[in-house]
Amino acid sequence: MSRRALITGITGQDGSYLAEHLLGLGYEVWGLVRGQANPHVSRLRKHIGDVQITTGDLLDQGSLISAVERVQPDEVYNLGAISYVPMSWQQAELTAEVTGMGVLRMLEAIRVVSGISTSRTPGREQIRFYQASSSEMFGMVRETPQNEKTPFHPRSPYGVAKSYGHYITQNYRESYGMFAVSGILFNHESPRRGAEFVTRKVSLGAARIKLGLAAELRLGNLDARRDWGYAGDYARAMRLMLVQDAPEDFVIGTGQTQSVRELVEFAFRTAGLNWEDHVVLDAKYTRPAEVDLLCADPKKAREQLGWEPEVTFEGLVTMMVESDLRLLAESARPEDEPFSPDHW
Repeated sequence: MSRRALITGITGQDGSYLAEHLLGLGYEVWGLVRGQANPHVSRLRKHIGDVQITTGDLLDQGSLISAVERVQPDEVYNLGAISYVPMSWQQAELTAEVTGMGVLRMLEAIRVVSGISTSRTPGREQIRFYQASSSEMFGMVRETPQNEKTPFHPRSPYGVAKSYGHYITQNYRESYGMFAVSGILFNHESPRRGAEFVTRKVSLGAARIKLGLAAELRLGNLDARRDWGYAGDYARAMRLMLVQDAPEDFVIGTGQTQSVRELVEFAFRTAGLNWEDHVVLDAKYTRPAEVDLLCADPKKAREQLGWEPEVTFEGLVTMMVESDLRLLAESARPEDEPFSPDHW
């Protein structure tokens, strides 16, 4: 029989790529969405295919227990979160509840449905749990590159909430013997990335200017450096973590960094433009506490999972700019895209 996976955040970028990947491997895929009439479900099915849906909310413990009982998954991938870092300062409490406490609620749902207590360890066929941790947990980095043993120093409410989710996953693994792992994913982008994220803001901005729909693009800190990869590659790594013999956490990234300035320069060049003619620096887009440099050390993933990224930085940016040129040529409203930023 095929394995059954439950994905929170299935209407977001990562959830859509993971669903595609698992369906291609013969999985039965379920998505957890909030509300009976979620408008993103029909769009998701149009693009992804045969995905089944159950309702639940990372803010509601009872709904998660009901969802796990209904689906009876072999694997649970917790990708749902308030994932836009600047928003986490504006909605710090909600970010803590969804991105942090939501992890605890899902772990508790799995524990309760599985009948696991301190006196009963799970059997071999237990539900396996994946938590989407983030490189933002490293924040003010102690060392470069960052690996699984690098200390955390988060610099945003989002990073703090992700750190809680990471540690509570580790705690449930050690306390209850649950197969619970965290993937510490560095920045991963795609044409499905929300328009509020800097990579997509840049690719859309370059496309709009090329097509005469805008004259300038306003950005903040161009000196911040990130380890950017392709979201489809990272979805493969998530599943690989859950098919190992023992639960372990892994850093996932390319091991290379580029600055926002390099991102902008390459994106505009791809569109046939000179970025310096169109980009305007605006202090309102600068974070209260900046994370200057994030770079992964993916050695453990390479050696134990056999995982390697397939799409280069240049290939990723080219893919995004070309996709946005096609998108805007058909419609000037990228907000009509199927992959929602509101996906917990």
